[in-house]
Amino acid sequence: MINQIISFSIHNKFIIGLMVVALIGLGIYSMSTVNLGSVPDITNNQVQVITVAPNLGTEDIEQFVTYPVELAMANLPDVIELRSISRFGLSVVTIVFEDKMGTYLPRQVVQEKLIEVQESIPEGFGTPFMAPITTGLGEIFQYTLKPLPGYDTVYNVMDLRTIQDWIVKRQMALVPGVVEINAFGGYVKQYEIALDPDKLKSMGITMSEVFEALKKTMPIPVAPISRKTIRLTSSGVRVWHVLLKT
Repeated sequence: MINQIISFSIHNKFIIGLMVVALIGLGIYSMSTVNLGSVPDITNNQVQVITVAPNLGTEDIEQFVTYPVELAMANLPDVIELRSISRFGLSVVTIVFEDKMGTYLPRQVVQEKLIEVQESIPEGFGTPFMAPITTGLGEIFQYTLKPLPGYDTVYNVMDLRTIQDWIVKRQMALVPGVVEINAFGGYVKQYEIALDPDKLKSMGITMSEVFEALKKTMPIPVAPISRKTIRLTSSGVRVWHVLLKT
């Protein structure tokens, strides 16, 4: 058999040459079109449900947020693993599905359950949401914002963080294939309002009235975190703190 192949190759050099050229061309085409990754994403088919509640401790997060979410997700079809992490102000529930479920069907069934879960979580204890369709292995690019020489005193780290969150991040989100942009570093812009209870009492104004007035004037969610401190948070760069002096 081998002798016949060698004999055919010797007597039909033109045909063999064409086959070699075709094979090289096919290899070049495949190499230029195949999707290659230096660090392939080997994460299983999972959906993460995240709840952020800065005013809750670990035990409250576990009892009022993590447990209701786990209970609702436990009876979903083709779930092979369910795990959670409860930390101060943070709850992360990971639901692992069978690979045959695909990517979008698990997110659809989880979203349907989240609507029911939100009714069982007390008001002000955070709103569960799904993490983007990506993992830590999906990171493709890192960049840094730096002022040009001579503008170091014009833009501080807080200004750069504000530019990142309100300008650069929104433009980067329009790039095809980008599902999430995480910002870290710098200082998030915040405003602090200090109230003097004695002066409020002299003017006949209660702290509850100030709190309600702030809720009506600022388009951000408001939630009390203690008797002496009220924290107002937003999903943007502005985080409002109302500190009550005693």
